[in-house]
Amino acid sequence: MRKFITVLTIIVAFASSLSISGCNTVRGFGKDVERGGERVQDAAKPKPAPTQ
Repeated sequence: MRKFITVLTIIVAFASSLSISGCNTVRGFGKDVERGGERVQDAAKPKPAPTQ
C-alpha cells in the first residue's frame, strides 16, 4: 500500500507540473482558472425568455 501511495504522489506531482508549465507561469495558470470560472458563471446565469 505504501508503494502505491508513493507512485500515486509522483504521478500527481508530474501531472501538476505539466499543467502549470503549459501556462508558462503560475500567474498565467491563475488567469486560465479565472477565465474558466467566468465561463461557469455565465453559463449559470438565467437566459431571458425569447419574445415572439
